[in-house]
Amino acid sequence: MSTTMVKKEEVTRKWYILDAAGKPLGKTAVIAADLLHGKRKVDYTPHVDTGDYVIVINAEKAVLTGKKLDQKFYYRHSGRVGNLHAVKYKDLMAQKPELAVKLAVKGMLPKNKLGDAMLGRLKVFKGDVHNHAAQKPEVYTAE
Repeated sequence: MSTTMVKKEEVTRKWYILDAAGKPLGKTAVIAADLLHGKRKVDYTPHVDTGDYVIVINAEKAVLTGKKLDQKFYYRHSGRVGNLHAVKYKDLMAQKPELAVKLAVKGMLPKNKLGDAMLGRLKVFKGDVHNHAAQKPEVYTAE
């Protein structure tokens, strides 16, 4: 039995739509990260970017379970002394829900060039309208 190793030129990419409405943010991010990484494909190769494009719609309707809305923070730092900014997820989900979904998926991808390329194929939209209809995306239903 031999193991097949896919080359970069042999990869075929599909487009998928994930609906985040009423689903936990983390579970939606796990599915998106798996699709971006290509782990749900038969010909998955760890060192080759075999992932697909993912469109996440209804990002503002994603749910955070427990007390995460009040207790979880998004931190960013400018690099200057004393410039650590902390934003509660309640405020982040109200103002920029696309960023919250993107950060959740980014944390689940590899921290290297492959991860950067994978994150570039993630498209997040606040409502249920997106501008990628020409790519004929399929609605992805989780098992």
